[in-house]
Amino acid sequence: MATLSMGIAVSATAALRSTTIKRTHFRFKVSCVQWDPEGILGAPQTGHLARLEFKRRLERDAEAREAFEQHLRQEKERRQALRQSREIPDTPGELIEYFLDTEAQEIEFEIARLRQRLNEEFFSHLKFEIGQIRFAVSKTEDMEDRLIELEALQKALQEGTEAFDKMQADLITAKQSLTKILTSKDIKTTLFEMVERNELNRSLLTLLDENIANAHMGNQHLSSKRKIDSLAFFCVFIQQEECCIPSL
Repeated sequence: MATLSMGIAVSATAALRSTTIKRTHFRFKVSCVQWDPEGILGAPQTGHLARLEFKRRLERDAEAREAFEQHLRQEKERRQALRQSREIPDTPGELIEYFLDTEAQEIEFEIARLRQRLNEEFFSHLKFEIGQIRFAVSKTEDMEDRLIELEALQKALQEGTEAFDKMQADLITAKQSLTKILTSKDIKTTLFEMVERNELNRSLLTLLDENIANAHMGNQHLSSKRKIDSLAFFCVFIQQEECCIPSL
């Protein structure tokens, strides 16, 4: 009986040793938070945090852009009110003080507004004041500061008036050139002739852009819009061709 029991135990042990359990190598894939064994809802979408961060950034950018635009509007209103509140002086001496009290970003506007007053008489008076301080026998610290201010003002006004006069001359020439182009029967030939005479400049292209914008905003005839669009194309094309031509 003991022998039989021993044989059964050995047989059972051999059977257990000969039987190997195969491990199945697979991973559970979570397709959804809820139970979805058939995969109907599809794979999970990632990038939720990135999308939320992008949305928050857009909101911050929108707020910053709105704050910046509001600042620009307030600054524009402030400058407009300042321009209207200032009284134009009568004498060259008072005009010098007027420009010395002008903010740096307003100098160009004041030069354009008071260009007729910035004449030979004014610059002669400014030069006279500079000479008085420069060749004074004894100078105080205030006089030295005044001299620096007057010399800087003289340079700024001279450069500003020269730039303004050039801009006005270019604008007049651009208007004449644009009239010539728009009334031409052969726009392409006219443009090439203007290139040869170096008449295509930035002022003309700026004026052309304004006319194109007005043509599209207004109720002009379709042919007029096409003519101006074609003209813009030719101007850009010719200007690019001109840049590629080496100077002889």
